[in-house]
Amino acid sequence: MQLPKLPVGEAVETLVDWIENYFGWLLDSVSEGLQFLIGGFQDLLILIPPPVLILLVSVLVWFVTRRDIKLATLTAFGLLLVWDLRLWDLAMLTLALVLVSTILALAISIPLGIAAAGSDTLNAALRPALDFMQTMPSFVYLIPAVIFFGLGSVPGTIATVVFAMPPALRLTNLGIRQVPVELIEVADAFGSTPQQKLLKVQLPVALPTIMAGVNQCIMLALSMTVIASMIGAGGLGYQVLVGIQRVNIGMGFEAGLAIVIIAIILDRITQNLVPQHENR
Repeated sequence: MQLPKLPVGEAVETLVDWIENYFGWLLDSVSEGLQFLIGGFQDLLILIPPPVLILLVSVLVWFVTRRDIKLATLTAFGLLLVWDLRLWDLAMLTLALVLVSTILALAISIPLGIAAAGSDTLNAALRPALDFMQTMPSFVYLIPAVIFFGLGSVPGTIATVVFAMPPALRLTNLGIRQVPVELIEVADAFGSTPQQKLLKVQLPVALPTIMAGVNQCIMLALSMTVIASMIGAGGLGYQVLVGIQRVNIGMGFEAGLAIVIIAIILDRITQNLVPQHENR
């Protein structure tokens, strides 16, 4: 004897239809706005001649790593390799997707992390949601994105934002909560307002932990680009997917190598954005 099947699928379909009927205009506006941002970032990156952009990124790496000429040189060679492999335009689309996704994820997660650090109730409410988000298989994020936004770069960006948010939110919350009580008491003794205490005491002290969350957010966003290519996100991830589908080892390896190069550069930049005295 079998138990009667619960109408879970039908309930989800009804909910989706209700959202599309009443909030379709909002979804269309979000889609158009994201498409504009992604296209704008990509056009800007492609507009800059590759040699100039390679030089600018290498100088940026040299500057943020405190004149590490070896790392700056390796950055230049890595980007030159991406250009030589004829993957530059795809790499710029991937970078645009990562930048837009990271900016949106941080714009949501950092304020929420600050709010959760100041409210035990909000922290308790967010913890199970974050646990759920971090244990959910990454492919599952593609389903609602496709349902509401169709195929293309926009649903890939939406899925990436949701996938990359949890570590930045958790580490922002953790960093502020780990600020020594003595510093908070001193700030209170000098009559600091809550805003002054946050901006001049808590955030500067928690900055290394927050930047670790930013770093993890960027890495997760980049890792999601390959998965998001399954719903038409494009870029280097799509090149990897095509290589797998055609069993073209060379094509997949070259695109994967370009993704690794971009990941290492972004990782080194974000790891060194915190001033040296903050890491002591």
